[in-house]
Amino acid sequence: MAKSKYEYVKSFEQKTTLLPNTYLVVRIDGRGFHHLSTKYDFEKPNDQRALDLMNAAAVAVLKELPDICFAYGISDEFSFIFDRSCNLFDRRESKILTTVVSTFTSYYTHLWPSYFLSTPLSLPMPSFDGRTVQYPSFQNLRDYLSWRQVDCHINNLYNTTFWALVQKGGMGTTEAEQVLKGTVAADKNEIMFSRLGINYSNEAEQFRKGSVVYRHPGNDSERPLHKSERNEEEGELSKTQKEKEKKRRRRAEIKLEFTDIIRDEFWDARVWLFPDR
Repeated sequence: MAKSKYEYVKSFEQKTTLLPNTYLVVRIDGRGFHHLSTKYDFEKPNDQRALDLMNAAAVAVLKELPDICFAYGISDEFSFIFDRSCNLFDRRESKILTTVVSTFTSYYTHLWPSYFLSTPLSLPMPSFDGRTVQYPSFQNLRDYLSWRQVDCHINNLYNTTFWALVQKGGMGTTEAEQVLKGTVAADKNEIMFSRLGINYSNEAEQFRKGSVVYRHPGNDSERPLHKSERNEEEGELSKTQKEKEKKRRRRAEIKLEFTDIIRDEFWDARVWLFPDR
């Protein structure tokens, strides 16, 4: 960039660098999606098209950004996880955050016609905001993901019961709210089963557990070594090794599953996820 007398204005820019050796989470949330879901007549309590669109956009983000190794989504929210060794944009917060949010938003709008075949988008267009969170340990990261999955269960159980009372039980929304006021999970399950013959356990796992997106190496030769498998004398990866690792991630298959990520089984079976844990 050519120098000029106006270049001093760059000194006002603030560059926030995220802490090294921490897991990075970028969580995106739909802005005004209550109004958007009404405008486009989303099905209650869960619109399959809308959830599939969110998942497709998340998969596209992982394909675009190989530094992301894991993502978890519920409703109009997705959390994208970067490993602690990530040095994307020299860990500049604004660059990482805006890249994830803008990439997700662009794919969400681009893919919309594939899921809402007869409902074209109109102004105002869907948009998302985002935030970054840093976690110093893998256990902290797991607790964060467990918190989001518990939220998925709590919210979906309430919404499923509420809309069952309205749609199948013939109640008004205010009456349904009063019936559910002060109830716990067991009460909601009993209300659905005894009054409406609905077994919540038969609801789709996607609705009950959320969406898990991650990179699968496909075979052992493509699998990154867990830290317990490495030579203790191995230091930080060289620039060439980091480029090879990025290419390996691009080749990896991106999996979409609806499964429990709170218990150990998921993580024990995938030790190559977050190899520095």
